[in-house]
Amino acid sequence: MTLGHPTDATHLAQCGDCQARATLGALDIDLDRIWSGVAAEVWATPAGRFERGAAALLGSPGLARALVTTPSLVLAWVLATAAVFAVGVVATYTSDTPWVALVAPVLAGAGIAYAYGPGADPAFELGRSMAISDRTVLLTRAVAVFGVNALLGVAASLVASEAGALTWGWLAPMAAVSALALAGSTISGSANVGVGTALGAWAIVVLGSAVETRDLASAANPGALAPAYLVVAVLAGAVALWASERSGYGTPLWR
Repeated sequence: MTLGHPTDATHLAQCGDCQARATLGALDIDLDRIWSGVAAEVWATPAGRFERGAAALLGSPGLARALVTTPSLVLAWVLATAAVFAVGVVATYTSDTPWVALVAPVLAGAGIAYAYGPGADPAFELGRSMAISDRTVLLTRAVAVFGVNALLGVAASLVASEAGALTWGWLAPMAAVSALALAGSTISGSANVGVGTALGAWAIVVLGSAVETRDLASAANPGALAPAYLVVAVLAGAVALWASERSGYGTPLWR
């Protein structure tokens, strides 16, 4: 009822304000109770062997659950990434172009862009309700996704028998492109923007190198540009951390 208005049925039948308040009261939903039910259902899922190991390593069951629910670490995504690397191995054999090193930065960037955020993570809102900062979840997932992609890339490079310096050289541009994707997706609140940032940045590097040297493979070996790639990775990573801090204490950047 409206403050100061009578509460009898006659007044309610004649007062539009009181009728509106009564209707809203009837539609009132206990969001706390519903949210508790959703959280209980999610946490009721028994922890698997990998999650128990992650919990022991990280010292936090909540962080381990956030890690195993990373969209770009689900089995289907990892298998798809491995399949792309396998195609890169075949293309390397048939064309003598180091396609594994050329596709690795983009694959890692896409995986990291989709590692965190409401547009990609079904458990994003639930994760934000845990006693774990957004920054911690973001860093844990980013490191895990990068590590998985790096291991797959190194394995593919070894199978493709690429030379030692070339086998490891692409890790520097991979780190830079991944950090740019993370920064782009965190600032914009869109995983697709992060993927676009990774694709655009790496395309500029590859095409620019190809135009200058007439050799597409030269982009895969950073050479003297390795320090520049690492600087870009550090700066972009710092921007992503700054954006994740803002999203935790102010207007959400992830939409």
